[in-house]
Amino acid sequence: MPKLEELIASGDISAAIAELMNGRITPAPDAAENAAQYDPKKHDINDPQKRPDKIVITDKDSSEYGEVKNLNVNAELTTEQGFRIEKVARIALAIQKLIVKRAVAFTFGHPVGYNATPESDEEKALLAAINRVFHDVKERTINRKVARSLYSTTEVAEYWYPVETDKPHNLYGFPKSIKFRVALFSPAYGDKLYPYFDDAHDLIAFSRQFTKKGADMITRTYFETFTKDAHYLWKSEGLDGSEKRNWELVENYPKLLTVGKIPVIYASQPEVEWADVQNLIDRLEKLLSNFADTNDYHASPKIFVQGKILGFARKGEAGGIIEGEEGAKAQYLSWQDAPESVKLEIDTLLRMIYTITQTPDISFDTVKGIGAVSGVALQLLFMDAHLKVQDKTEIFADYLQRRVNLLKAYFGVANLSWADAADSLLVEPEITPYIIEDEQGKINTLQNANGGKAVISHKTSIRRLGWADDVDAELEEIRADEDRENTYTEGEPTL
Repeated sequence: MPKLEELIASGDISAAIAELMNGRITPAPDAAENAAQYDPKKHDINDPQKRPDKIVITDKDSSEYGEVKNLNVNAELTTEQGFRIEKVARIALAIQKLIVKRAVAFTFGHPVGYNATPESDEEKALLAAINRVFHDVKERTINRKVARSLYSTTEVAEYWYPVETDKPHNLYGFPKSIKFRVALFSPAYGDKLYPYFDDAHDLIAFSRQFTKKGADMITRTYFETFTKDAHYLWKSEGLDGSEKRNWELVENYPKLLTVGKIPVIYASQPEVEWADVQNLIDRLEKLLSNFADTNDYHASPKIFVQGKILGFARKGEAGGIIEGEEGAKAQYLSWQDAPESVKLEIDTLLRMIYTITQTPDISFDTVKGIGAVSGVALQLLFMDAHLKVQDKTEIFADYLQRRVNLLKAYFGVANLSWADAADSLLVEPEITPYIIEDEQGKINTLQNANGGKAVISHKTSIRRLGWADDVDAELEEIRADEDRENTYTEGEPTL
């Protein structure tokens, strides 16, 4: 492609934007479809066109006769008949959200570890500064938001940038008047993301399109582009900024970048997390809705009458008698066929949904009969989820590594004395899949391996328990209690 600078210099901004939109190596996600599947209110089961209400025929003289809307075109209407709309059951399940929530929890339920062995003082100070940035931006929360966006929309990006502070500070280990911040870009927030890759699949530009209503109440479309050298921002009035004449450069742009890297980190996956089971979820919702309709019709017993009934028992009357003419018959209509096949299909669908998406079924009904389980049993219970996290590590290992590398580059520019440390310091992110810790089982295993001896100190045990604010003071109290128990006073015997 022609260089972005050349396209901009030519004045053909529309051509530049069109080129930036065509640099993907994967298809753009269907944001509207993904959002509709993710939101139970927008499921097909709630669409009157895909699941129409029932039309019930009534006598024209009946009190139920009235205007009918959205009639079934296949219904045969006569002048002697009236119609009413019978609402059907619509049961939508938030299974897509459940799949995403479980996947996020198992991926980033534990904090990300950053393995590093700094050697020089500069490397140690740089590592401390990076950790301080992660603390300030709540990196653990950012990770969960990134995973949630990736799993539910197939792509996400984060933009790291410095902001000026009111006064200098020493939070990063050196005097500076900036702090580092991060912003997330996602289709879930209304963003359209346009990564631009070269033939080697290296990201050489990143763009996003979004709309915003200004103080003048005019809605404008913005197109924002980042390269390693500059930050561009164009705008056009209205929701559609595709026309060539509409685009104009926003004031004070482009902004030069000195970090030497694109300040945006991007990640994508081919499909949303529930893509392989979407049809199963649709089928499950249809089955449950039909089952609910059947219960509505047949849950309460109905009386079938043959002949003329002269008198009927009153509501709540004890020993009431139904009186009829000779030959009259009355009997209850009951639902004889047990819905075993429906229950079997529902159970099968749920099991297949969990299995295919590698989502552990950890509902109360499932685990209530397990009781106390060992660490091995927990590992087996969560094995599928952990295998899934290993697959996701292919995405997040590179993603988190690029995040660290970008911050190293920022600090190398902000503090020139760290320039060499920024190149030499090696930091490797490590993702630990979430699991419930079997503390007692772990302690027993370590003690057995240690010949039954203690494996940690008394002080460490107090600190790990977390019940005491002052570990040293608590340890002294314990020792004082032990001393009192081990002392005695010799005196005269008493009866």
